[in-house]
Amino acid sequence: MGQVSVAPAEIEQTESAQETFAVPEPDTPWVTLVHNDPVNLMSYVSYVFQTYFGYSKDKAHKLMLDVHRKGRAIVSSGSREEMERDVQAMHGYGLWATLSQDRN
Repeated sequence: MGQVSVAPAEIEQTESAQETFAVPEPDTPWVTLVHNDPVNLMSYVSYVFQTYFGYSKDKAHKLMLDVHRKGRAIVSSGSREEMERDVQAMHGYGLWATLSQDRN
Protein backbone atom coordinates (compact mmCIF):
# COMPACT_ATOMS: atom_id res chain seq x y z
CA MET A 1 0.00 0.00 0.00
CA GLY A 2 1.05 3.55 -0.65
CA GLN A 3 1.27 6.54 1.62
CA VAL A 4 -1.88 8.42 2.50
CA SER A 5 -1.89 12.07 1.56
CA VAL A 6 -4.14 14.86 2.69
CA ALA A 7 -5.79 17.07 0.15
CA PRO A 8 -4.77 20.77 0.33
CA ALA A 9 -8.39 21.85 0.96
CA GLU A 10 -8.48 19.68 4.08
CA ILE A 11 -5.22 21.17 5.36
CA GLU A 12 -6.55 24.70 4.91
CA GLN A 13 -9.76 23.88 6.79
CA THR A 14 -7.81 22.33 9.64
CA GLU A 15 -5.49 25.32 9.94
CA SER A 16 -8.32 27.86 9.84
CA ALA A 17 -10.34 25.84 12.38
CA GLN A 18 -7.41 25.96 14.78
CA GLU A 19 -7.26 29.75 14.46
CA THR A 20 -10.90 30.12 15.56
CA PHE A 21 -10.40 28.41 18.92
CA ALA A 22 -10.59 30.94 21.74
CA VAL A 23 -7.48 31.38 23.83
CA PRO A 24 -8.36 30.51 27.43
CA GLU A 25 -8.42 33.45 29.83
CA PRO A 26 -6.24 33.25 32.92
CA ASP A 27 -7.94 31.67 35.90
CA THR A 28 -9.97 33.95 38.10
CA PRO A 29 -8.09 34.25 41.40
CA TRP A 30 -9.27 32.17 44.32
CA VAL A 31 -9.53 33.41 47.90
CA THR A 32 -9.38 31.87 51.35
CA LEU A 33 -12.18 32.99 53.64
CA VAL A 34 -12.00 32.61 57.40
CA HIS A 35 -15.41 32.58 59.07
CA ASN A 36 -16.45 33.64 62.55
CA ASP A 37 -16.99 30.88 65.07
CA PRO A 38 -18.01 30.81 68.73
CA VAL A 39 -14.98 28.77 69.79
CA ASN A 40 -11.73 30.61 69.06
CA LEU A 41 -10.59 33.69 70.93
CA MET A 42 -9.97 36.83 68.88
CA SER A 43 -6.37 36.94 70.11
CA TYR A 44 -5.83 33.38 68.86
CA VAL A 45 -7.22 34.22 65.40
CA SER A 46 -4.83 37.19 65.18
CA TYR A 47 -1.98 34.93 66.30
CA VAL A 48 -2.79 32.41 63.53
CA PHE A 49 -2.83 35.14 60.88
CA GLN A 50 0.54 36.43 62.06
CA THR A 51 2.09 32.98 62.39
CA TYR A 52 0.85 31.33 59.19
CA PHE A 53 0.58 34.25 56.77
CA GLY A 54 3.32 36.40 58.27
CA TYR A 55 1.00 39.39 58.60
CA SER A 56 1.92 42.30 60.82
CA LYS A 57 0.17 42.59 64.16
CA ASP A 58 -1.97 45.47 62.81
CA LYS A 59 -3.02 43.64 59.63
CA ALA A 60 -3.77 40.44 61.54
CA HIS A 61 -5.85 42.43 64.06
CA LYS A 62 -7.82 44.17 61.26
CA LEU A 63 -8.58 40.85 59.56
CA MET A 64 -9.59 39.30 62.87
CA LEU A 65 -12.00 42.20 63.47
CA ASP A 66 -13.50 41.65 59.99
CA VAL A 67 -14.03 38.00 60.88
CA HIS A 68 -15.61 38.96 64.19
CA ARG A 69 -17.79 41.86 62.97
CA LYS A 70 -18.61 40.91 59.38
CA GLY A 71 -18.68 37.16 59.89
CA ARG A 72 -15.77 36.44 57.56
CA ALA A 73 -12.66 37.91 55.98
CA ILE A 74 -10.56 37.19 52.90
CA VAL A 75 -7.16 36.30 54.30
CA SER A 76 -5.31 35.22 51.14
CA SER A 77 -5.70 35.02 47.37
CA GLY A 78 -4.00 33.12 44.58
CA SER A 79 -4.30 29.90 42.62
CA ARG A 80 -6.82 27.26 43.63
CA GLU A 81 -4.05 24.93 44.79
CA GLU A 82 -2.52 27.62 47.03
CA MET A 83 -5.91 28.45 48.53
CA GLU A 84 -6.67 24.77 49.16
CA ARG A 85 -3.37 24.63 51.06
CA ASP A 86 -4.27 27.74 53.10
CA VAL A 87 -7.75 26.38 53.92
CA GLN A 88 -6.22 23.11 55.13
CA ALA A 89 -3.75 25.06 57.25
CA MET A 90 -6.57 27.10 58.83
CA HIS A 91 -8.41 23.86 59.60
CA GLY A 92 -5.21 22.60 61.20
CA TYR A 93 -5.30 25.63 63.50
CA GLY A 94 -8.95 24.92 64.31
CA LEU A 95 -10.40 27.82 62.30
CA TRP A 96 -13.41 27.56 60.01
CA ALA A 97 -12.20 28.39 56.50
CA THR A 98 -13.40 27.91 52.94
CA LEU A 99 -12.16 28.81 49.46
CA SER A 100 -14.05 30.57 46.73
CA GLN A 101 -13.40 32.14 43.36
CA ASP A 102 -12.96 35.88 43.69
CA ARG A 103 -15.80 37.38 41.68
CA ASN A 104 -14.93 41.08 42.13
